[in-house]
Amino acid sequence: MNLAVVLTGIFTLARVQAVHGQGDKGTRFLCTAVSIDKDTNCPVPPASVQSTSAQEEELRNTVMQLRETILQQKETIVNQLGTIKELTYKLSRCESASDDSGSWKSSKDTMDDVPRDPNETVDALGKTMQSLKDRLQNLEQQQMRANLSGASFPNELRDLLQRRLGDLESQLLKKVNELEEEKSQLYNETAAHRQRTENTLNSLMNRISDLEKGNTGFRSPEDFKLSLPLRTNYLFGRVKKSLPEMYAFTVCMWIKSSASPGIGTPFSYGVPGQANEIVLIEWGNNPMELLINDKVAQLPLSLSDGRWHHICITWTTRDGLWEAYQDGQRLGSGENLAPWHPIKPDGVLILGQEQDVVGGRFDATQAFVGELSHFNIWDRVLRPIDISNMANCSAYMPGNVVAWADGDVEVFGGASKWPLELCEDRLFDN
Repeated sequence: MNLAVVLTGIFTLARVQAVHGQGDKGTRFLCTAVSIDKDTNCPVPPASVQSTSAQEEELRNTVMQLRETILQQKETIVNQLGTIKELTYKLSRCESASDDSGSWKSSKDTMDDVPRDPNETVDALGKTMQSLKDRLQNLEQQQMRANLSGASFPNELRDLLQRRLGDLESQLLKKVNELEEEKSQLYNETAAHRQRTENTLNSLMNRISDLEKGNTGFRSPEDFKLSLPLRTNYLFGRVKKSLPEMYAFTVCMWIKSSASPGIGTPFSYGVPGQANEIVLIEWGNNPMELLINDKVAQLPLSLSDGRWHHICITWTTRDGLWEAYQDGQRLGSGENLAPWHPIKPDGVLILGQEQDVVGGRFDATQAFVGELSHFNIWDRVLRPIDISNMANCSAYMPGNVVAWADGDVEVFGGASKWPLELCEDRLFDN
């Protein structure tokens, strides 16, 4: 061949699609010589070939998306199966525990999971039941999401879990009721035992007191003293009579104490809705205080020298005026102490303790330590001369509301009554 012809020729490459039905020869390439002045660009593939390539790309993307969806659903199902196995295991443990006739669980390990206290057990059972409900709800939500995405969840397994959860809830409620009944029975037995013990102790202490005194009564109903030797929350006396509605009062008593700090609470009167209707208290390093309807006035009294002292306190609702007497002398007065407040009736009058609720809940730190005698209450303000005569032992006036009498004073917790004749020389030498 001539070299010039060869140099002036150009080889081009063209892809020719094999004709369908003419054999499986595939694609072949032809080299064709063209002139220099001819167009050497490759021919554009037919439109049918371009459409086929786009469809293949779309199908390939669809296959990849389906594969990712299948993998996600597989992972979801594996997680669900793990959760189901865990729930089934816990339900089986609870069912085996319910079949045990004497205990919550049969083994030592399961017993350690249950709190000893009934209240803690009830709380733990409630939390377990709520946890199971939450997990079932999560499974149902996962099922809904799986259904929306084309996956399926075994309905039989869901029904089984719901039935087992219902059975577990019934068993838990039954156990809770049994615990509540057991707790109530235990509380009643404890309260009854405590009451029997207190009654026995009171009877024993009263019997010992009678034997030590050598008689069963006093020479006269008012010739006795109440002894409260210990600072506890169970030694006290109780006046059987209550107070009427009063717009004024006078309280007088003989008192002896050497307690420190503070002699405590010689008496307190509480009514429904107000435990501090009338209270006389010396607590800690505070001065003696008079409380009326929970309002406070400080009294200039000094009673912790271990000697007998006669004290009187007067009050009237008009302007809340009050006066404090010690050994016949007025040591202080004031006003605006619960003004225009009438003393409420039908309360409880306690000697030796401060009431946090009516008739009870005493605080040992506020208890009176010492001896009391001739505790009397009048529904009026006594004259200073009357108070002085009683303090000097030249006269004795029993209270017209509460009078000091053996039959009207009960003792509890080891408090005792002893014979005492006031105004003898030995009274002031003690």
